[in-house]
Amino acid sequence: MNKKALFVCVLLFASAALFAQEAETDGSSITAGLKYIAAAFSVGIACVGGAMAVGKIGAAAMGAMSENPELSGKALPYVGLAEGICLWGFLVALLILFL
Repeated sequence: MNKKALFVCVLLFASAALFAQEAETDGSSITAGLKYIAAAFSVGIACVGGAMAVGKIGAAAMGAMSENPELSGKALPYVGLAEGICLWGFLVALLILFL
């Protein structure tokens, strides 16, 4: 991801947090909408990061197993750890929505 896209993402998150605090004091429905947007971003970014990690780890594991088939059991936990990133993003989204 280039620096401009990263800056835009950070700017979106910062502006959402500022508007959420402002809207919370007057009780408008903007807070509810921003909660859904923040939850969607947390799940989306976590799943994209997890997918990139699983892709790289899976490719390396397949390459290692092509040379030595006995390594298949040792490579599987690393793929599971990379998939855990997606679960953490989902957990953060649940915390955003229900707390």
